[in-house]
Amino acid sequence: MTWLVTGGAGYIGAHVVRALTAAGMASVVLDDLSSGHAAFVPEGVPFVRASILDAAAVDSTLADHAVTGVIHVAGFKYAGVSVQRPLHTYEQNVTGMITLLEAMQRHGVDQCVFSSSAAVFGAVDVAIVTEDMPKNPTSPYGESKLIGEWLLRDQAVAAGLRHTSLRYFNVVGSGDLAVRDTSPHNLFPLVFDALVEGRVPRINGTDYPTPDGTCVRDYIHVADLALAHVEAARRLEAGEAIEPAYNLGSGDGVSVRQIMDAVAEVTGIAFVPEVSDRRPGDPPRIVASGELAARDLGWAMRHSLADMVESAWQARRASV
Repeated sequence: MTWLVTGGAGYIGAHVVRALTAAGMASVVLDDLSSGHAAFVPEGVPFVRASILDAAAVDSTLADHAVTGVIHVAGFKYAGVSVQRPLHTYEQNVTGMITLLEAMQRHGVDQCVFSSSAAVFGAVDVAIVTEDMPKNPTSPYGESKLIGEWLLRDQAVAAGLRHTSLRYFNVVGSGDLAVRDTSPHNLFPLVFDALVEGRVPRINGTDYPTPDGTCVRDYIHVADLALAHVEAARRLEAGEAIEPAYNLGSGDGVSVRQIMDAVAEVTGIAFVPEVSDRRPGDPPRIVASGELAARDLGWAMRHSLADMVESAWQARRASV
């Protein structure tokens, strides 16, 4: 059995590929390198450079590598930018999903683990988000991820697709010094890049209705996230019961200002963050329960906030 990991040359996808390999599960990567890096793909794992919008490339990859399941991580994932680029967001995340599902149906591939997002919930007004809460995304990105979940649901009815969606919260850290978050929009790389370049890190918005005025998020370690993908894939392979969606959260919120304090402590670089306006599409707080994923996917927070910051910082320093 071979799993296709779309977006497998990216920060999260590359960790998923490593976790699959460690579990003895074969994989092949398809990635257009629009945000990924070929160097992130481990030696010995087949790599196809192509977009999921390229139906012919997806078809040949599924056939040539005898793919039996797909872990779909590829996509345009920048919530704030999606407000300015909605058409691009929908093309990558919705049209891309349709192209992938059509190819899977043509080749009899009936298992899919989908990289969804906490953004499907939007700006929530509860302390802890559970899977069954109403979905009210506040950005085209969140909307596109919710549509992706709907497409999986409907394809399950139409074609017997077995699937689950893993809703990511804020993914940070590194499980391998060779792989780091290189997003130009995510908090950790923005802060580390500023420190490395001698600039002062910036907080986007200090007037949110939170205890210290900065956004509160549920930060999870990328290596823990990758293990959840492996267990979801294993359950699908084994024909075991699986929920349509899982929140991968800690149940604890951490503010952006608290992250800044942790970064200063781990790096030993003292700084006072600059303050700028809010980013469009950012909800004030979103924190989730991971109880359902703990029950079915072995989900656990195996790393502290200090571990997350330390591992991410070491991976960033290794790239200099």
